[in-house]
Amino acid sequence: MNGFKHLIIIILAITLSNCGGDSNKKNFSISTNATNNTIPLNEVLEITIKNPNKLEIESISYTFDGKTIKDTTTLLDFKLGSHDIIATVIYDGETETATQNISIVNNEAPKVYGYQIINTYPHDITSYTQGLEFYNGELYESTGQKGESKLRKVDYKTGEVLKNVDLADNYFGEGLTVLDKNIYLLTWLSGKGFVHNADTFERKSTFKFGKSQEGWGICNDGKMLYKSDGTEKIWYLNPETLVEDDHIQVYTNKGKIGKLNELEWINGKIYANIYQKNGIVIINPENGATEAVIDFSPLKELVTKHKGLDVLNGIAYNPETQTIFVTGKRWDKLFEVKIIE
Repeated sequence: MNGFKHLIIIILAITLSNCGGDSNKKNFSISTNATNNTIPLNEVLEITIKNPNKLEIESISYTFDGKTIKDTTTLLDFKLGSHDIIATVIYDGETETATQNISIVNNEAPKVYGYQIINTYPHDITSYTQGLEFYNGELYESTGQKGESKLRKVDYKTGEVLKNVDLADNYFGEGLTVLDKNIYLLTWLSGKGFVHNADTFERKSTFKFGKSQEGWGICNDGKMLYKSDGTEKIWYLNPETLVEDDHIQVYTNKGKIGKLNELEWINGKIYANIYQKNGIVIINPENGATEAVIDFSPLKELVTKHKGLDVLNGIAYNPETQTIFVTGKRWDKLFEVKIIE
């Protein structure tokens, strides 16, 4: 008897489940002219609504990441990357939404730049370099690995350490940038960063990350902070509130570039290391377009080979010399280079 009751309960549950499923049925879907849901920047995006049940539609409106667009829109001032198109359809007094994800890629392939070595300087072979930046003519560096992470100021010509602060052993140091006498220093998996006085290295405050889960690289344009998190995203941080206000996604004409690491702001562009790749990409900070790439892999052959030798990482622009300095994790050399377009 108990078995019969259980059977009735199961049948009722299945029936109710099937009836409920019909209420979630979508009457409309979005179709676009994007090939495999991918479309280049500056192309015309055409959106149509599929209405297989031929319902009488009263109105349709479209939004693109919350911004109202038309069913035919030229993608002139749009950011690259993955985005959602949402259609709001009103029919027979009802309202229904449909969503379609598309990716906007760059409309041009990145240029390939070369470089010329101008000078070579000594670099601490034990430093697992994460952040590198010039401020008031002096080189600031942050390093990683738990128990080894540190913040320091260095005489780049001699390699002499002018000031050093060790991070607590539970922190894995990441990138740094200096703005208005403040050093903004990231940690990797702790979900937080630190603000230090650029002169004394005294820690002034701690801030938590927002939507980005990890800290990788950081730079600034004199007003805004830009932060990477190990994905294709670069986040805009307000230096006063340290809130992630917005972000860009870094794409080429083929697709996204992930593992963005150390960042440097140089003449209106963001230069970024790609983790585990001995190269740098040059990024448009407005829309995320990868405008150029630089292959620095030959530099690794010029440093001392040892067990702990790791990848290229560390970009610093010296406005006094108008040259770029690059190094790597546990490299014994710092290279001053000139980019050749």
